[in-house]
Amino acid sequence: MRLKARSWGSASAEPVVCLHGVGQHGGIFEELGGRLAGEGRRLLALDLRGHGGSGHEPPWNLATHAADVLATLDAEGIGAAALVGHSFGGAVAATLAAAEPRRVARLALLDPGFGLPVEYVLKSAEMDRLDWSFGSVDGAVNALLAADTVVASPAEKVRAFAAADLRPGGDGRLRFSHSPAAVVVAWSEMALPPPPIAQLPTLVVRPVASQFLSGEQDKRYRAELGSLLTLKAVPNGHNVLWESPQETSAAISEFLAAN
Repeated sequence: MRLKARSWGSASAEPVVCLHGVGQHGGIFEELGGRLAGEGRRLLALDLRGHGGSGHEPPWNLATHAADVLATLDAEGIGAAALVGHSFGGAVAATLAAAEPRRVARLALLDPGFGLPVEYVLKSAEMDRLDWSFGSVDGAVNALLAADTVVASPAEKVRAFAAADLRPGGDGRLRFSHSPAAVVVAWSEMALPPPPIAQLPTLVVRPVASQFLSGEQDKRYRAELGSLLTLKAVPNGHNVLWESPQETSAAISEFLAAN
């Protein structure tokens, strides 16, 4: 499937492809897109299958998501690109890099979602399979801010995301644009063992208050990548593009510019 793509920067510039987490879409990379475009890069932020403006049909497993990204790169005329993945998008990016390392110049994983504890995944999937509908944008914003992954998400950013993404249903209620079924499958995929580690320059961004258990995964990356690995701690919680945008963008910019 060719995925919906948001684009910043010149089409002839060095490409950076960004993959979002569950229940979101490529628009969350807007701030990063503006920064990297100003630095002479081209950023493409994709809506994964089942999210945003991309098709919602199954299957929604990691292999299919990775194949969708490759199909989109082919359609955009991109041979190899730096990949940036947040949360489940990090799992997709790592899966693609392991399967097709020649298509990935560099890999940036923002609190990636793989090898997660089954208890946490089950709780999250059970929550996301419910009919989350709202009578107003305020109701949706309150629900997002109450999530256990939220530490310091600015209300204005959450409101802007909700206002742009919510869609009215036939019952007059507002719902987010993603497919709940696709989100539940994504949680299941994040309980699987992590994908093999591709031997290429890799950045792992870890928020200091992440709910994801990351110590063992970071040890794996240190052991297998050595000097190819950059580990960067940023403030606050899992939603790094909302809660530590300047620090996260700076880490990605520095990583992309490194030799």
